[in-house]
Amino acid sequence: MKSEFPILHQDINGHPLVYLDNAATTQKPRSVIEAVKKYYEWDNANVHRGVHTLGSRATDAYEGAREKVARFINAPASRQVIFTRGTTTALNIVASGYARQTLREGDEIVITPMEHHSNLIPWQQAAKATGATLKYIPLQPDGTISLEDVEETVTERTKIVSITYVSNVLGTINPIAKIAEIAHRKGAIIVVDGAQSTPHIKVDVQALDVDFYSLSGHKMCAPTGIGALYGKAQLLERMEPVEFGGEMIDFVELQDSTWKELPWKFEGGTPIIAGAVGLGAAIDFLEQIGLHNIDQHEKKLTRYAMERLSNIDGLTIYGPREERAGLVTFNLGDVHPHDVATVLDTEGIAVRAGHHCCQPLMRWLKVSATARASFYLYNTEQDVDRLAEALVKTKEFFGYEPIR
Repeated sequence: MKSEFPILHQDINGHPLVYLDNAATTQKPRSVIEAVKKYYEWDNANVHRGVHTLGSRATDAYEGAREKVARFINAPASRQVIFTRGTTTALNIVASGYARQTLREGDEIVITPMEHHSNLIPWQQAAKATGATLKYIPLQPDGTISLEDVEETVTERTKIVSITYVSNVLGTINPIAKIAEIAHRKGAIIVVDGAQSTPHIKVDVQALDVDFYSLSGHKMCAPTGIGALYGKAQLLERMEPVEFGGEMIDFVELQDSTWKELPWKFEGGTPIIAGAVGLGAAIDFLEQIGLHNIDQHEKKLTRYAMERLSNIDGLTIYGPREERAGLVTFNLGDVHPHDVATVLDTEGIAVRAGHHCCQPLMRWLKVSATARASFYLYNTEQDVDRLAEALVKTKEFFGYEPIR
């Protein structure tokens, strides 16, 4: 797979690049780069407006990408797929366009302490604006959640349950279908942050029975600045747009306006056309490889990484030990994660360090920050070996005794 990704063929600080920051963003295969290049060189025009050839080709490519997203997540219809700038925008659309319109004082929003800020702050703001109560499903000691706690936390007053499918820090894979069943039984809808799940495992929004599902293209080999929101049709039709302007209107009078039908009423202004084209190409690439194959490769790689890193004295790994996604979050003794990441970079290894946009979770872990190595389809066991060897060097650099 590495041969398909031009950026991976370079040296960093005199060492071949080992890219282990895939939970932040993935690299782009040549086919995606070429698809975006071809659009700008051959098809560049605005969509849905012109009757000329370039406009028709651009519209076909843009709407074709929407159909690919719908197929990729098994949405019932492409009109239920709204193009956004990414997961953050998608979740904000739901929090603003749905939650603020429907919540009343005393209603409940239920989330978890493992949420990315993108799936936490919009609900804080929605609760403040409507008088709703924000509640949290407690975490188990290993960073998972129990269905018993879900049953207890979600009540008849709960209107929205919003949860990440896969934690970007812990690697926890949440039982979304079972949580959706509990939410629906108690009269709530379920919103899913799919930023860390969509690139790695096969997602079927109908089988999961989720009401809203969000994804980011840049975490699945597509360009930055493009993502999507899936919603059940009856919910999307009830919602008001959150952005107003060109392209999302049906009729405009001097004192009032009406909106286009789905999905365009949520896509005001010139959309991210090249990004959508790149997302469509990324989906073609991932489907050619197969999500099952990607999932199995990452599970094998994660097991290997857990074994290698667990043998390093003084290294603490966070999250469940068994069923987990393709990342390992850790701290190395009392060395600050930023220092760990800096030394690893001198060895050509890119990892993430910080709070990972999960400050409440960091407080739950009783740390200020962590380092994170996250894997994707182009990573290998040799990459993990390089990481383990570099972490041993990091220990020595900061005065630890080498492992014998």
